[in-house]
Order: sequence, then C-alpha cells, then structure tokens
Amino acid sequence: MGRDSGSGSTGKRAGKKTGKKTGPKGGAKPKGGAQPPGGAERARNRPAVSNDFREGRFAGPAQGSGVQKISYVERYAPVPTALDAVPGLPPEFTGRDVERGALLDLLDPEREQRETAPAVAVIAGPPGVGKTTLAYAVAHAAQDRKWFTGVMLVDLRGYDPRPARAGDVLDALLRSLGVRPKHIPPEEADRAALYRSQLKSRTGAGERLLVIADNASSVEQTRPLLPPDHHHALLVTSRSVLPGIGRQRPLDLLSPGAATTLLDAALRQADPEDSRVADDREAALRVARACGHLPLALQITAALLITDPGQPLAERAERLSGAEDRLDGLDDGERSVRATFDQSLQSLLPQQADLFRRLSLNPGPDISTRAAALLNDTPEPVTERLLSRLATAHLVARGEVRGRWQMHDLLRDYAADRARAATRTSRPTRRRYEQALARLREYYARTAEAATTHVPGNGIVPDPGFADWDEAMSWLDAERSNLLALALSEESGTALVVNRSCFALMPYLAWQRRFEEAVAVSARALDICRATGDHNEAIAWNNFGLALQDLRRYDEALAAHTTARDLHHQHNVPQSEAIALNSLGLALQALRRYDEALAAHTTARDLHHQHNDPHSEANTWVSLGITLQALRRYEEALAAHTTARDLHHQHNDPHSEAIAWNNLGTVLQKLRRYDEALAAHTTALDLYRGHKDPHREAIAWNNLGTVRRDKGDHAEAVAAGTRSAAAFAGLNDPYREGEALKELATTLAAAGRPRPETRDTWLRSAAAYGRATAAEKEAAASLAEADRLSESEGEREGGPDQAGPEDGEPDAEPGAS
Repeated sequence: MGRDSGSGSTGKRAGKKTGKKTGPKGGAKPKGGAQPPGGAERARNRPAVSNDFREGRFAGPAQGSGVQKISYVERYAPVPTALDAVPGLPPEFTGRDVERGALLDLLDPEREQRETAPAVAVIAGPPGVGKTTLAYAVAHAAQDRKWFTGVMLVDLRGYDPRPARAGDVLDALLRSLGVRPKHIPPEEADRAALYRSQLKSRTGAGERLLVIADNASSVEQTRPLLPPDHHHALLVTSRSVLPGIGRQRPLDLLSPGAATTLLDAALRQADPEDSRVADDREAALRVARACGHLPLALQITAALLITDPGQPLAERAERLSGAEDRLDGLDDGERSVRATFDQSLQSLLPQQADLFRRLSLNPGPDISTRAAALLNDTPEPVTERLLSRLATAHLVARGEVRGRWQMHDLLRDYAADRARAATRTSRPTRRRYEQALARLREYYARTAEAATTHVPGNGIVPDPGFADWDEAMSWLDAERSNLLALALSEESGTALVVNRSCFALMPYLAWQRRFEEAVAVSARALDICRATGDHNEAIAWNNFGLALQDLRRYDEALAAHTTARDLHHQHNVPQSEAIALNSLGLALQALRRYDEALAAHTTARDLHHQHNDPHSEANTWVSLGITLQALRRYEEALAAHTTARDLHHQHNDPHSEAIAWNNLGTVLQKLRRYDEALAAHTTALDLYRGHKDPHREAIAWNNLGTVRRDKGDHAEAVAAGTRSAAAFAGLNDPYREGEALKELATTLAAAGRPRPETRDTWLRSAAAYGRATAAEKEAAASLAEADRLSESEGEREGGPDQAGPEDGEPDAEPGAS
C-alpha cells in the first residue's frame, strides 16, 4: 500500500500489506479468507465509518530515547483492535515505580467517580531520560488491569527539523479510528472536531481509549489531541514543560542503584553469564556516574560493553572519565547522546542557545541568576527569562534555592563542546566568551573578598556590600562550590584572580571547619605565589600551616609557620611576622613544646604592641594565656586572658571577647574559683549564641559541664556534657565529640551512675576518636577505660576512682593572616 500524502507521517507502517483490495464498504477480509460466524452479514451492514478496534495493531519502538519513529496504522478499512499496540518494555527497565504509580493513579477508572476532567498527563524531562519507555510501562500496566479497550500511539516528532503538524497527527489518529480518508476534512479545526466526535462515539459504545502522544515540543501540537471526556486518557511525552496540558509529571535521572541495575539487566539480557556488574560494583557505580545516570547513556554503554565482552567495567569507566571525550564514548553507531542533545539545542532561539553554551564557562555545578546575567552581559530580568526557557526545555534545572540553576553533567559537557566549537570558528565569539569568563571570575573573587570581611573576630571593617554576617554567610554557602572550583582552577592566565579567591576563602573555610578544603585552597595559593613571585607567599605559608593544624598535622604546620616567619623577617614586615610567630606558637603548643611556644607568643605580643595593633595583640594574649595555663602558671594565665578580654571589649569585638571569657573560665576552674568560672563560661556561651557559632557553643557547654562536675552539681554536669557531645556529633566534629564524651564518662562516674552507662560512654568516645584524623592514642585511651570497667564488673557501680581528663577546654584564636 502506498503512503497517503495527507497523513504527514514519516514513521514505519505498522500493518502488513494484505494484498487484498478494500471495497467501497470498507472491510478487508480476515486472514485465510474465512470469516467468523455472522461476519459477512456484519460486513454488509457496517457503516462507512467503523469504530471496531478488534485485532488492531499499533506498533512503535521499545525505547523512549533518541529520535523516535512511532508508527500509526495506515489502513483505510475498519481497524482491528489495538489491545496489543504498546511495544514491549526493554528488560532493563527499572527505577520508575514512583512515577509509574502516580500516572496509574491518574488513569484509574475509579478516578472518574471523583473527577470529571479527562485524565491527561505530560511526562516531561531531559532528552534520553526514558520518557517514552515510562509511558509504555504505564500503558502496559493499565492494559493488564483492563482499564482501556484500545491504545493509540503517535509520534509528534517535536524535535525533528520538521515537527509533525497537529492537522497531520489528527489525520493519522482518525485513520486509526477507522475513518476513511475521503471523510477526513482538510482543515485542522474540522479534523479536531471529528476526532472528538469519534471518541465520544466510543464512549457511547462503552469503550475507553488511551492515546500516547510521544515527543511533543509545543502546546499547539498537543492541545487538539485532548480527549473530550473523562472516559479517555492522553499521555504526552516531551522535553519541555507544556503548561495547560494536564498534569505535569517531571521525570528525573535514575538513582545510582537503579542505574547499575539497568546496566546489569542489559548485559545479562545479551549474555546471562555476564557478571561484570556483580563482580565489580564500585566500577559499575563509576560507569553509571560517568553516564550521568541517564538511561540513554547507560543503554549505549551497555551496547558497547556487549560488543566487547572482555572489557572490564573499570576500563569503560576510565574511558568515560574525560569530559571532552565522554560524549564521543556515548555513541554506539545507532544511538548518540550528542545527536539527541543536538535536537534540543536546535529547537532554541539564538539568544537561548548562546546562553546555554556560556553556562558551561561557570566553574562550579550551579549558578545564580545574577552571575548568569554577568556571564551573558544582559540585565537580570532578561537573563531570568532566558534561563526559564532553558529550564522549560529541560536543558537546565531550577536549583533547590530559588534563583539558582544547575545543569546535568552530560548537558554541561555538551554545552562546553558546543562553546568550543563556536569559539573555534569565530574570533569575535571567542573574544566575547573570554570577556564573559573574565567578568564572572572577577565577580566571584570580588564578592568573596567582601563577604569574608564579615567573618566574626577577624578585625577587619565589614564591607557594606553585605548587610551583615548572615547575608554574607548565605552568599558564601551558596557559592562555595563555584568559589572552590575557581580557587583550584589551573587554567592559564587566571593566576591573579584565582589567588584572590584562595585568600578570600580561607577565613570562611576555617569558620565552617572545612579543613580538607582549606588545605587544598591554601596549597593552591602557595603554588601560585611561588610560581609568580607573589609577595604574599609568606601569608600563604601561614594560612597553609593553620589549615594543617586543624587536621592535627602539627609537624608539617610547624615547618610552614617557620617558613612564613622567616620570609616576613627577610622582607622586614614585622606585623605579619608577629602573626606568623603567634601561629608558630600554636603549633608548638600542640606539640607540647611549651617553653618555645611561650617565647614565640611573647615576641609576637611585643611586636603587635610596638606597632599599635590592639586586635592582633589581644589575640596573642589569648595564645599566651593558654601556654601559661599548660605550664600550670595559672595566675599569669589569668592575667593574660583578662588583658585579652579587656582589649577585645574596648575595640568592640564581642566574638573574640567570648573566646577570652571561655579561656578565663578554664583558668578560674583550675584555681577552684568555680562560681566565677561558671559566670565566665555562661558569658562566653551567650556571646557565641549571638554570633551563631555553634561549634564554640558546644565548647562552652562542655566547659560548663566540667565546672559543674567539680562543684558536685552532677545532674547539671551530665546535662551540659550530654548537650555538648550531641552538638559536636551534629557538627560532624568527631575529635571534639570524643573529647566531650570522655568528659561525660568521667562525670557519669563521679555522679555514681551505673557502670554499664559509663562504659558505653567510654566506648562511644573511642568510636568518635576512631573517626577523627590522627586520634589513635585518644581512641586507645578511651577504649582502655571501657575495658577496665568491663574487667571490674561485679564491684560497686560508679565511683570517682576512674582516670579522667583535665578540667576545661581552652579555646585559641585561629590567628589567620
């Protein structure tokens, strides 16, 4: 049978040629020439337009990714039943139970008792995410429940160069409904009316039809297909959100587990003995991650693995690990992730496509509207409209925080690929993109510098660009990934702005206790300074040492601070030398080299005093007091902390004043002046709360607990210690959690609590230390206490005979440059 020119379809024919002529009254003879009982009479009496769907076939592809060519029945005669029209599901279909359940709830006939609107849903998601396959899965499940008497499939080809027109789609559906071509009106509106009429007549006959409109790109394509009543249903798949067309059901990427399950099922379908996923789960997860958990990419990867049964998954993951090569590796000759993305890009307007390419220049995983506007050199309202259009097309996604946007990894690789192609072929484009990237980097560096002036206790006048620390912290938290990516960037020609970002980040990372990141960033700054001869090298060494101290790598920290001190001394910068000396003293304290630490802090204090820097001098008094306390020179330590407190109060630095109050409390506790110690720690706690410093709040609670224990207020001591340990656990600080639990165990013993409770607390302390960095000795000590209690089971419970830690916990100023 030849293709009818009015159908508008480019899909393959679903039906076979019968070789039988269709008479003027419509009926093609059944196979074998025989008719069922009464068939001849029914054929003679059949009306010109038949709605008989028995024995109908409507074919289509098995996967909902890539370019789909879904067929429609092209028979002009009465169309047999469509009960088996939906293609079978691929064996690897997985991970869509929630989405399938929600769509089945919408299609459930019992819904008709609650709602009168037609059941219409749009399955929307990025290209290759498996929208068509999900629609087929829903159709199969609905057919298994006998909810529909027929299913019709039609491909709208929304992302082809020439999408199907609504009139052509209606022509195909009307033919599928048994309408003869000569009875199909030429105008789209008339075809839509006839389509609704045909569905109405099916309703009268007690039939329910499900229409699956695949690959829609616009509301105009799909609105004429809406069913006239609630007896019929429409499922639409689209890469775009289609407002006004029923329920919008977004489809996201697979979970890592579902992605590896898909990969395993695809491999075992080809060879039941293929156990590569089961044999190397870690490599399978790496492959899934490299595929972005995108079903199309996973299916292509599975096909490539099937053709190379000896290839280990680790090798495939390695090949897919390079961003520039990944898209090339996701092409099996028949399907291509790049080709699928090409269709979506080609559907955009030039401004939208240009912004899509520029977004790949952003260093991190997401971007704010403001940053995107700078990148695109357009006002924020214009940029937001462009981003919204990209989000509607599922080429970017709205972030969890309003005003932020993110891009799927494979789409980001694709955008970068298209950006490289655009800049290779056009010098003006390359220049515009270079300028865009320079604007964005400058924005990140400049704003980070302004935000970190608000870090409490740094002695710097806050930049008025942020109203307060809360606003500055919110910006830093939101942009942390971008700032880190910029700071660790190794692209040529970016050293200055990268280094500025590194130095700006250090106070924030220290405040947030992101010590591993701080080491990486400070090391990067140090590398840049040494490579470029930057005069800030000494400051970089000091910051590097402080980050190492936070990771308890004290010997390395000592070397870094010594280098910083020497460089500052060589360049005759006494104030910076004093800062390095104070940091050096902190490292010496940690190594229990107290006399050397005392000398370093004393010299640092004198230098700050000579150069009239009261804030830094006060910080050094704090460090000096801690060292004197370690040397058991408590009266001198008390005087040092009192001086530090007064200086910070005079210069209106309440956060640093809180640190001094806390250290005053620990010394007062040593002097057995418990009421004064309680007052000092309570003051510190209140000041820390005012500055939203939960970590130091937890330190204050721990110290309050030890003072209460020494006073004999055991109930209050247990409550404070429990609160401290819980706070450190919530802050993910295992070392301090171990310390707090150690103190709490000692308090429980002093309070005469049951030995099993005390032993369990020692075990929890050992476990916390075990999760910390370089805390093996502390973990062993806590475990030994737990073992000692186990050995003494049967003796009297509780008792003050257990070895405990020293009272109080000092709190040093960080001393960052």
